[in-house]
Amino acid sequence: MAEKFRPHAEGVDLPPHHEQCLGCGPDNPHGHHLQVRRHGDGVVAEHTFDNRHIGAPGITHGGAVATVIDDLYGFLLYLVGTPAVTRQLTVDYRAPVLIGVPYRMEARVTNQEGRKLFLAASLTDRDGSLVGTSTAVFLTVGVDHFTRGTQ
Repeated sequence: MAEKFRPHAEGVDLPPHHEQCLGCGPDNPHGHHLQVRRHGDGVVAEHTFDNRHIGAPGITHGGAVATVIDDLYGFLLYLVGTPAVTRQLTVDYRAPVLIGVPYRMEARVTNQEGRKLFLAASLTDRDGSLVGTSTAVFLTVGVDHFTRGTQ
């Protein structure tokens, strides 16, 4: 896991957090299979929610949207160079996120104070209309934090 927290070239696909990750794990049959790449000092992904993510008919469940945004933030940690955990996540839903529609998501670090990372993300539709925004606070931790559940 520690080898993921290193510099990655512009535009490259970033490795999944792990194979069974709900957000990005390629082997999780219930997951979102999010594919993220580095974009400048941040990360970007294109994502289409499917029928597994329905809340109201034709509309993505807000929790599914929050899950994907939280996972997108996790890829910023590769660029920062250290693992971290979500302390606070806020999502502002500005319009319904529709099933079967591709969305662009971008995230970046806005500030760092000691162990606290302040993050921001946006979700836009094909026309570039802002559908949602998010802010989060993550706390840096050691890699051993993630090995506790595997022993």
